[in-house]
Amino acid sequence: MGIFSRRQTDLGEPIPAAGAGASVAEATPRAATLDPALRALTGRWTIDRPHSRIGFAVRHAMVTTVRGAFTDYDSTLYFDGARPSESRADLVIRVASVDTGVEQRDAHIIGPDFFDARRYPEMTFRSTSTVHEGGETFRMTGDLTIRDVTRPVDLQLDYLGSVLDPFGYERAGFDGTTTIDRTEWGLVYNQRLKTGGTMVSEKVRLQFDISAIRSAS
Repeated sequence: MGIFSRRQTDLGEPIPAAGAGASVAEATPRAATLDPALRALTGRWTIDRPHSRIGFAVRHAMVTTVRGAFTDYDSTLYFDGARPSESRADLVIRVASVDTGVEQRDAHIIGPDFFDARRYPEMTFRSTSTVHEGGETFRMTGDLTIRDVTRPVDLQLDYLGSVLDPFGYERAGFDGTTTIDRTEWGLVYNQRLKTGGTMVSEKVRLQFDISAIRSAS
């Protein structure tokens, strides 16, 4: 499935944290529990698109799962391993780039029944806070906007590790997941099944499989 784009987007400058007036004492207890390897990751990062995936999974006809991904997106990422609350992520996704492996289904998804890409060509995620929950797990809260409807979501973000690859690039891996009710963003289309239930689940699992490369200073 052609879900891997070759274009990369440079990251922007770190975004000031919400509530920047918080005292150092408030940040210190969490920062003190972080592994030194995480602290060393502080900085700007670029998503390596050929090795990353921004996708979704949704139950179809009550018996199977359809998976898809978005291939055209821009991002701004800043990770602070010493003060996780300073970490930020912005993501802009062109919904017309959806790819589920079936052209007819993709056309339906970007049409008026779902994303209505002509009227609402982009969906966005902008983080509002990041909390270190322990170990290598973080909770990133942010505003998800679809069809001009904005609602908060919580994203579980797991750090998978970092490595210096054979080409000299420093890489870090993250997995992010959250489940939303699509009807809360106006994606209400459905068909009832004679045996009960619906053709398309209202619950959608969003998946962020990220391989990031440290940006040059």
